[in-house]
Amino acid sequence: MKLSVPRRVPAVAVFALAGLLATAAPAASADPADVRPAPVSALAAPDIPLANVKAHLDRFQSIAGSNGGNRAHGRPGYKASIDYVKAQLDAAGFTTSVQQFTYNGTTGYNLTADWPGGDVNQTVMAGAHLDSVSSGAGINDNGSGSAAVLEAALAVSRAQLQPTKHLRFGWWGAEELGLVGSRYYVNNLSGTERSRIAGYLNFDMIGSPNPGYFVYDDDPVIEQTFKGYFAGLGVPTEIETEGDGRSDHASFKNVGIPVGGLFTGASRTKTSAQAQKWGGTAGQAFDRCYHSSCDTTANINDTALDRNSDAIAHAIWTLSAGDTTEPPGDVYENTTDVAVPDAGAAVTSTVTVSGRSGNAPAALKVGVDIKHTWRGDLVVDLVAPDGTAYRLKSSSGSDSADNVIATYTVDASAETANGAWKLRVQDVARYDTGYIDSWKLTF
Repeated sequence: MKLSVPRRVPAVAVFALAGLLATAAPAASADPADVRPAPVSALAAPDIPLANVKAHLDRFQSIAGSNGGNRAHGRPGYKASIDYVKAQLDAAGFTTSVQQFTYNGTTGYNLTADWPGGDVNQTVMAGAHLDSVSSGAGINDNGSGSAAVLEAALAVSRAQLQPTKHLRFGWWGAEELGLVGSRYYVNNLSGTERSRIAGYLNFDMIGSPNPGYFVYDDDPVIEQTFKGYFAGLGVPTEIETEGDGRSDHASFKNVGIPVGGLFTGASRTKTSAQAQKWGGTAGQAFDRCYHSSCDTTANINDTALDRNSDAIAHAIWTLSAGDTTEPPGDVYENTTDVAVPDAGAAVTSTVTVSGRSGNAPAALKVGVDIKHTWRGDLVVDLVAPDGTAYRLKSSSGSDSADNVIATYTVDASAETANGAWKLRVQDVARYDTGYIDSWKLTF
């Protein structure tokens, strides 16, 4: 996982965090809607053998040891890691592709592997960054995610899985230098190719030695798939915030692809409440060896690695199976541009719903297209006709990407369907501008 990028200040080459959050409102989750739960008839995912995942980690450790102690971008240890993963997948019947890119004057590599069959217009991807920092072997960050995704792919081959959706797996280069590899991959997809990706699942640091169990909240269906799995184990989860926007899922999310994933914590300190919930040591980092030379095979919590590896398989089996399409609903849309003032008052755009009976649905879809040069500045709410506000997006000083293009799901069942619904947007920090391009409600 790369280091966070603090907020910039104009005219000087220094950075500072953005300002205060706006008043909270009931939460909703992003749901670009192409990935939905599989029917109950879907085949159960296999248990992923921990020993197999750890064998891959041993191999990554050995590769680093033979190549200057690391597996970093532009170093021989990274290319050797790509070659190892590719050989495993080729032998298992995948169609693999190595994509080259150049960064900082050196060649980097992405690896993708496609499993035969499934609807390519509904492709489910799972991926992880394969590079380490230059200071160590990077076994938790991110050998753990890379090894677990590899073993999940091999489990697909062993089961000769025939999912309804197409399956693709990815290993990204130069993540530690700023999501370079995954961004290069996404930017080189055509619009049609992007539209075929129903969801991307990201796994970065899933074996931290003092672990937490964190789930991305970017897409509600993917989120609930993981939460449901851990709930079945009796393991509580929390929403992932430490790495929000700092790993490869951001490259996909930035172009409107639904994303989700798992994380066990990096340099933040485990609280007493979290230690009581999950065990481990309060007052200590989730991973004391984050970006350090001690991130070796000794820096892995086997229980966390095992649970997360099985959760990956569960998500792949669940999200790729069955008929996951839904008939379209009635759409109410406003396409008139509304300027969002820099660090100014909230603005609104209105959609009027009429001719419906009863209340709004429990899964009201709110499609948002906001053009903005630093979306972390933005707070976005849906305001019901009676004035009740539902928080769609909070501000985040570290979220430096452009634009908010997503669909959110809101439980609006307490609201009368008919009336003037408003999208309310406020820029809460200075120096970046944008506008509401369009938004819509789908009943």
